[in-house]
Amino acid sequence: MSRLRDAAPALGLALAGLIAWEAIVRAELIDELLLPSPTQVSTALWEDRSLLGPDLVVTAWEVLAGLAVAVVVGAGLAVAMHLFTGVRRALKPLVVGSQAVPVPVVAPLLILVLGFGIAPKVLMVALVCFFPVTINFYDGLRSVEPDQRKVLRSFAATRWQTFRLLEAPSALPQAFTGIRVAAAVAVIGAVFAEWAGSDSGLGHALLTANGQLLTARAFACVVLL
Repeated sequence: MSRLRDAAPALGLALAGLIAWEAIVRAELIDELLLPSPTQVSTALWEDRSLLGPDLVVTAWEVLAGLAVAVVVGAGLAVAMHLFTGVRRALKPLVVGSQAVPVPVVAPLLILVLGFGIAPKVLMVALVCFFPVTINFYDGLRSVEPDQRKVLRSFAATRWQTFRLLEAPSALPQAFTGIRVAAAVAVIGAVFAEWAGSDSGLGHALLTANGQLLTARAFACVVLL
């Protein structure tokens, strides 16, 4: 109940914005071809459900598969960098430097190399999600208090036992934070990949709707994303 009360101001502001938006379009202050009203967008969502439904499934699959790849690879690299100094020195600069590569540049290259199937889309999502998963998990592993490690060592715990009993469980909250961040940006990677070259997915549907001046359908795609 308290959460609903805390969210009430934001919900009220959003509702007021939708009402104002609807009123502006109905008063013809803005051409509905440029900005459809909320009711037109909701109508497009319903009427185009047979078109947008399969595209939603495609994009959702790309996002989930790419996120899963990022979690598996990112967690593995985070553990390797944490446990082995040589791996950390070799890979950490590359992991951090990967963020300097702009996503829109990578997507067309992946399409060129891997074709127009689902593989480049999944890989694109994985690349976008990879950094927050890896860095958050790695930072969580490194954030364990030294005194806690000393306690385990006093009981003759091995390096593996210290990792399994202390470091890995302690890193889980930060690792899940990284996964949440990655999930939020995963859709961006999928849409960029679909824009670069695809015949399905919400990114493709959005691009097609824009080209055909079907503005309400384009906004419906954004709502689903």
